[in-house]
Amino acid sequence: MSNVSSDGPPMAASPLTRAVLEIDQYASTLGWDQPARLFALVDTARMRAEEPEMATQLGLDDAEATAPLTPIEQDELPAGAALDEFLATIAWPDAVVGCALTVERLMLPPSAEGAVPDALDQAALARWVADHPERREVRMTVAVLRDGARESAVRLREKDSPTEVLTGADLVPNLAEALSATFEG
Repeated sequence: MSNVSSDGPPMAASPLTRAVLEIDQYASTLGWDQPARLFALVDTARMRAEEPEMATQLGLDDAEATAPLTPIEQDELPAGAALDEFLATIAWPDAVVGCALTVERLMLPPSAEGAVPDALDQAALARWVADHPERREVRMTVAVLRDGARESAVRLREKDSPTEVLTGADLVPNLAEALSATFEG
């Protein structure tokens, strides 16, 4: 079954899954080789009640046609900044109920793990992975809510289709942890 309805928006069992698929679909329209993108997730009904002008600007006037969570893309991440270091600097206002990040990476199958040369620094390891014949390019979209809920979507570049997106709460656990940490403190 497809994650995309006939009229476009993603279908999903939970609001968080729907938000992740909406962000994945948006990222797919931008093509590949894109920088990481950060999104605030806000409660759509609360935004309509507290910020009606902004809701109208975002096309969220119709309560029946809008999803419970609205992703709002944030400013571009600083070029050259390590993702974990950048995420450690984020603090969200109370109106933000969750956040999401979409990022592209190279991944290797588990069978390649034993072939990784010893004593590679990060740069050498990245080059080794990039040159590996079994590498796969993936786009990962990970979202978390303040209450601890998580969801992820992973799309392979070689199977770049909305019907080929894998979803699950624990697909990218380290990134989910880093995003959850933006709500601590």
